[in-house]
Amino acid sequence: MDFTEKENSVFITRLTAVMPNEPVSNADMEKVLGQVGEQRSRAKSVILRSNKIKSRHYGIDPETGEFNYTNASLAAEAVNKLLPDAEELAQVDTLVASTSMPDQTMPNHGVMVHGQLNIPPCEVISTAGICVCGITALKYGYLAIKAGESKKGVVVASELASSVMHASNFEAECQHKVEQLTSKPELAFEKDFLRWMLSDGAGAALLSNEPNIDSLSLKIDWIEILSFANELEACMYAGAEKSQGALKGGLRYSSQEREQQSIAAVKQDVKLLNENIVKVTVENALNRIKVKRNISPEDFDYFIPHYSSGYFRERLYEGLVNINFEIPFEKWFTNLTTKGNTGSASIFIMLEELFNDNELIKGQKLLCYIPESGRFSSAFMQLTVV
Repeated sequence: MDFTEKENSVFITRLTAVMPNEPVSNADMEKVLGQVGEQRSRAKSVILRSNKIKSRHYGIDPETGEFNYTNASLAAEAVNKLLPDAEELAQVDTLVASTSMPDQTMPNHGVMVHGQLNIPPCEVISTAGICVCGITALKYGYLAIKAGESKKGVVVASELASSVMHASNFEAECQHKVEQLTSKPELAFEKDFLRWMLSDGAGAALLSNEPNIDSLSLKIDWIEILSFANELEACMYAGAEKSQGALKGGLRYSSQEREQQSIAAVKQDVKLLNENIVKVTVENALNRIKVKRNISPEDFDYFIPHYSSGYFRERLYEGLVNINFEIPFEKWFTNLTTKGNTGSASIFIMLEELFNDNELIKGQKLLCYIPESGRFSSAFMQLTVV
C-alpha cells in the first residue's frame, strides 16, 4: 500500500498563551531590566521608536526585581493552561518543547518542561534554534501525527529573554571598561540593540489527528523550512564572538574574558540583518515555496508574519510585492505592539489571539511567516480553518 494512503490529517485543536506578569511600558523597561553602568542607554529611544513596540512582558517581579519564572516553568504554565484536565493531560503521547535560550545547557529543555507537568512517560523532543525553533517543534509534532506515530501531541515554545538581557549580566564588562579608563563605558550597539527588542512569553498548541467536533480547528496543510546558512554568515548569536565573519565559541575564551566581554549576551549584526532579512527570508524563500506548493496571494484570508520590529513592516510588504506575492495590509494579523517580540513563541502567541477571538470562519486559509536571522532561515506554514 502506498504510504500516502495511510497518512493522517493533522489539526491544531487548541491554542494558549502565557505572558508573564503585567505589561511593561517603554518608560519602565530600564526599571525592570536594570541600567547598565552609570548612564542610561543612548540607543534605547532610537530602537523603541523604530520597533513600534508599546508594551511587553518580563518574567521579573517588578517590585523585587527578582525572576519569578524560569523558562521551563513558563512553558509548563502554557501547557497546563492548554490542558487543565488531568485526565486529558495524561493522554498526551508526544511533547515538543523548544526555546532559543533554555535555563541550562544540559539537560534538554523539553525534559525540564516535562518534569513540571503531570504527563506520564512520553516522547519528549526539543529543537534548537532561535525564532524558527518554535516552528521546527511544530513540524516535528505535525509529522509524528501525520505518520501515525502520535495521536495527541503538545507543542510549546517559550522565551525568557530577560534572563540574558538583565543589567546584572553586564556588570563585569562595564566594570572592566571603567578600569580600562573608557571615557563613557557603555554596551556595544550589537548587544544593547537586543535589550530593547526581545521579551518573554510562551505559547502552546494541542495537535490531534481529528478536528474539534463542536468548534473550529486549524488544519495544518504544510510547513516549509529553509536554511540559507550556506550563503550567509551568522547574524544573531550568543555564547560567541564574531570576527571577520566567523564565530569563536565562548568555551575558547577564559572565564575572565567571558565575563569582561559578556560573551553570553545575545548579539545582532544589524548591518547584515538590514541587508538580507527581507531579500533572503521573504523573496528567496517564498519564491521557491510558491512554486513547490502552487500558491498565490489570493489564496489567503490572513497573513500572520513574525517580524522583530515595526521597522520591517513596510519592507516586508515591499519584499512580497517584489516577487508578485502582494498581500494587502488589511489581511495581516500581528500583536507585536502589545506582546513584543517573543521569538520562537511569537507565532503561537499570534495564532492564539486570532484563534480565540472568534474571528475565523470555516474555509479560510492562513499563511504564516517566521524568519530567523541567526544564520538566515525562513519558515512558511499554510493552515485551513475547519
